[in-house]
Amino acid sequence: MIVGIIAGIIAILGSLFLLLASIGIIRMPDTYNRMQTGTKATTLGSLLFFIGIGIAHPYLWGKLVVLALFILLTNPISSHVLSRAMHHAGKTPILPGKQTRDDLAGDQDQEEHA
Repeated sequence: MIVGIIAGIIAILGSLFLLLASIGIIRMPDTYNRMQTGTKATTLGSLLFFIGIGIAHPYLWGKLVVLALFILLTNPISSHVLSRAMHHAGKTPILPGKQTRDDLAGDQDQEEHA
């Protein structure tokens, strides 16, 4: 009974992180901030949700570990690819004066000449 309560609390905590991620995606001012919110909070929320399910149903641990590894590997990569695509499309962050360095500027010039 205590294990079920702990599992429920962890799963609900994961669900709250997923809810906060969805609210953050709506409320953030630009694409870069939305990607940050979507990636970080959904990764943590999904992992907590999987842990809660795994505690409640131990026979699912194998499948949940595979899902967790998939999320841990694909979320950062997809976020990185999206941010590079947005940079190459010319989207800049809304935060004026905060971005002083552009490490991808040279990459874009090389791609245009190739």
